[in-house]
Amino acid sequence: MPTGTFELCAGADCKPSETAIMPRRRLDIEMVRRGLTSTASMANELIDAGGVLVKGAVARKSAYLVTNGDPIVLVESKPRFVSRGGDKLDAALTEFRIDPAGKRVIDVGASTGGFTDCVLQRGATEVVSIDVGYGQLDHGLRENQKIKVFERTNVRHVDVSQIGGPAPLVVVDLSFISLKVVFSRLATLCEPDGDILMLVKPQFEADRVEAARGQGVIRSPEIWHRVLEEVSTCVSEAKFGVINVMVSPLRGASGNAEFLVHCRDRPDPSVPSTSIEQAVEVARSVGLS
Repeated sequence: MPTGTFELCAGADCKPSETAIMPRRRLDIEMVRRGLTSTASMANELIDAGGVLVKGAVARKSAYLVTNGDPIVLVESKPRFVSRGGDKLDAALTEFRIDPAGKRVIDVGASTGGFTDCVLQRGATEVVSIDVGYGQLDHGLRENQKIKVFERTNVRHVDVSQIGGPAPLVVVDLSFISLKVVFSRLATLCEPDGDILMLVKPQFEADRVEAARGQGVIRSPEIWHRVLEEVSTCVSEAKFGVINVMVSPLRGASGNAEFLVHCRDRPDPSVPSTSIEQAVEVARSVGLS
């Protein structure tokens, strides 16, 4: 089997690239070379613990090959947020250049409050935390006067006037329900020209047969791509547009790949977007399939 680095291209755009000849090293060796760890064995321990991000996604193999230009980040040992969801959202806010500072934010599927915690730490003035469950929100967040808690509340039945009106930023982390079912309702929570940032979980978007085949874990890049396209279609039907897509830097339940999708009301067509294909390829390249 041929070895080396290859760059996908097509037609007239297919030109030789300097990245095709960039040297690649094992991740653990590269971490030592960059001074991130003192030994390869220490690097191996961090990788095995899921504490190393390569190009924004958790690396799972010490033998994974990286180039000099690939970003390698060590995950902080002390949690920054009340749940891992905060780290996922934080990465997307940075990647998509969305700033919650000074904004009112609606968090749909708040659960423990990882997303809520994240936007508060980034300067949100108020967070409306909505969840169908009860008693899950972190106690410290529950006591925060900037948070309005709406528990036992199904987003499909939310009356936006009862939660203080729409917001310029809506963040979404739902489980056991497809985003395709609820996006039209999510759109009503967003102000004109506002943003919606959703965590897409393929195991809840794929059909039951596909989910059962992998015991709840979707490893097929083809299924990832299809469900992202289906979600994108629902977004378009609500007169929103998908601006960016990225793979989550942390895996979801049972090791599932997850994706963060940035949607905008009345998007500017001149703004370049990150394609679904790129996000799926990154997920594949870091070993999530």
